[in-house]
Amino acid sequence: MEQILRRLEEKREAARAGGGARRIDAQHKRGKLSARERLEVLLDPGSFEEWDMFVEHRSHDFGIDKSRIPGDGVVTGFGTVSGRLVFLFSQDFTVFGGSLSEAHAEKITKIMDQAMNVGAPVIGLNDSGGARIQDGVASLAGYAEVFERNVLASGVIPQISLIMGPCAGGAVYSPAMTDFIFMVKDTSYMFVTGPDVVKTVTHETVTHEELGGAVTHTTRSGVADRAFENDVEALLELRRFIDFLPASNRVPPPFLPTSDPADRTEPSLDTLVPANPNKPYDIKELILKVADEGAFFEIQPEFAKNIVVGFARLEGSTVGIVANQPMVLAGCLDIDSSRKAARFVRFCDCFNIPIVTFVDVPGFLPGTGQEYGAIIKHGAKLLFAFAEATVPKVTVITRKAYGGAYDVMSSKHLRGDVNYAWPSAEIAVMGPKGAVEIIFRADLGDEAKIEARTEEYREKFANPFVAASRGFIDDIILPRDTRRRICRALQMLRGKNLANPPKKHDNIPL
Repeated sequence: MEQILRRLEEKREAARAGGGARRIDAQHKRGKLSARERLEVLLDPGSFEEWDMFVEHRSHDFGIDKSRIPGDGVVTGFGTVSGRLVFLFSQDFTVFGGSLSEAHAEKITKIMDQAMNVGAPVIGLNDSGGARIQDGVASLAGYAEVFERNVLASGVIPQISLIMGPCAGGAVYSPAMTDFIFMVKDTSYMFVTGPDVVKTVTHETVTHEELGGAVTHTTRSGVADRAFENDVEALLELRRFIDFLPASNRVPPPFLPTSDPADRTEPSLDTLVPANPNKPYDIKELILKVADEGAFFEIQPEFAKNIVVGFARLEGSTVGIVANQPMVLAGCLDIDSSRKAARFVRFCDCFNIPIVTFVDVPGFLPGTGQEYGAIIKHGAKLLFAFAEATVPKVTVITRKAYGGAYDVMSSKHLRGDVNYAWPSAEIAVMGPKGAVEIIFRADLGDEAKIEARTEEYREKFANPFVAASRGFIDDIILPRDTRRRICRALQMLRGKNLANPPKKHDNIPL
């Protein structure tokens, strides 16, 4: 028995050692933690239960059969974050460059299957050189098996990818199908084809970082949701993020006790909106003053800044926030902001998270670039997302809500449950000046007449009372009472039960 136990411990030590001290040191010199160190930072102490520690690859070609390391380049299992169950895999770059073999893929799919069975999030810590060449088509089959699980798990359990090293070629499509992608600056990158191939095919010279680094994907492409300075910050922020998410679509959002009173008033909000309708203000100030203890986890803060999305808590329960940002493009909706918000709204709807929408939108961004880029289709994505959502939806119009953009931003007509407006709200087909210049085109040379007509239009249409008189706005509220009124509305909506017509699935305008 002692001999067996000794052999067991030797095997465990070999697995824990990964690619060896030299390769782990090289990982540290690049500013990266090892696969197991990452799990220690992410998970509650002592909570990790590892699976398949002794799995090895089955390849024989090109001499790889002479090198077998227990675990085969990925650490898998389950543990807890703040006491809540999660399943996860952590790719080990020190073992065959973290490359995915058939056995490596089987380890990942096993924990994904179990996560689906019990209803718990899956977290992937990606640090891999891609498919293992020596495995041939078996490695490609392994990727496809993972992809299939990503699709089946979508909308059932939250899936989060943290890119902590290379992720290239076919490997990028698994993270792309997960709900959220976080990256680490300077040490992680994602691209379908690398700089060498790009140079050969298009003659462009580009670095790994420029082509697919964390800054690129969080500011230009919108592929990633957040970029962090280093591994430790990324893992600690991921712990905070997990606290906002439900375990699956079968349970309500998590509750975190708060000492922040639901009836707290914020007198400063009465002066948030400037008297000049063309002057911007920061919508994030409103979000932070309404949320429990000012806590807000923003998603894609550096991409499509004209709309703000993220998670907050009200009375301890998670809510999704969608808000136009007047500080950027006057809060107009464009292609990128529509895509960004639509995906976020659909995630919230999948996982029973109520949606609170703050509206200050003058319309859709005009221009040939937007029209040629299919703003019609992309704008429809956001409209579609709000319209199909059956979770509680509370909307507050703070200032402008013009034209089709008024409809799109969770209006009463898209089954908004409770729709409020501040006294400063302007709800109309278009802005007063533009409307008057169209209606009274013949008076364009007479500034006094145009000014008078503009003021008349503002009084008749650019206010919340016309919409309220038709029941499109449930109440006109004092800005200082916004938190109290939203909390009351969400309390009322806790028992909401709404279902869409039976169907296999919808056909969102992609």
